[in-house]
Amino acid sequence: MSLKKKTTVAKTTGRSEPEPAVSRDGPSRRRPAASGQDAALSAAAVETRAVAQAQLKSFEQAVRLFHARKFAEARELFVKASGGPNREMAHNAELHIRMCDRRLEKPVVDLKTAEEHYNYAVAMINARNLSDAQQHLEAALKLEPQADHVLYALALAKGLAGDIDGAHEHLKRAIDLEPRNRISARQDADFAAFSSQPQIQQLLFPDKTGAA
Repeated sequence: MSLKKKTTVAKTTGRSEPEPAVSRDGPSRRRPAASGQDAALSAAAVETRAVAQAQLKSFEQAVRLFHARKFAEARELFVKASGGPNREMAHNAELHIRMCDRRLEKPVVDLKTAEEHYNYAVAMINARNLSDAQQHLEAALKLEPQADHVLYALALAKGLAGDIDGAHEHLKRAIDLEPRNRISARQDADFAAFSSQPQIQQLLFPDKTGAA
């Protein structure tokens, strides 16, 4: 009879790991929670879009003002647009800032004769820079007090600026020196802006108003 070998069963020490519970619907899936970093990036993207939209709005408004020759107002908006995230737009805004600066600079004018002052003043009237126009027309009158065309232009500048009494005074002098200035003023589209004023009507249509 053969001998039987004694078998030993090794004892395990420690606790066995519990098996994960399985739900009836199958193994559970964990959803990754949104990290704080993702939320911050999303908020930053929203803010960047808002800044970009503000930059575009400022630039478009500035361009409209620039074409309307409102250079001071346009410059302020171009400065805002130059700090936006769109670098190409910012570069264009910086170029426009320099253009506004050049147009806002008053040129150094060295005028000597009455005719030079007169010609410069006419350009200022056309640009509706009425303050400078009056200044140069008055300088021209100091050099040539009897220049009827200068008096006529000064009457126009004062009338457009709202100084109807001043317009009447200088237009009357211009007509006294050269009666044809009456007809010129009647036909002048610029005078139409204030020719309906009673004082001006008396000068332009003395027969109708009974004025001498």
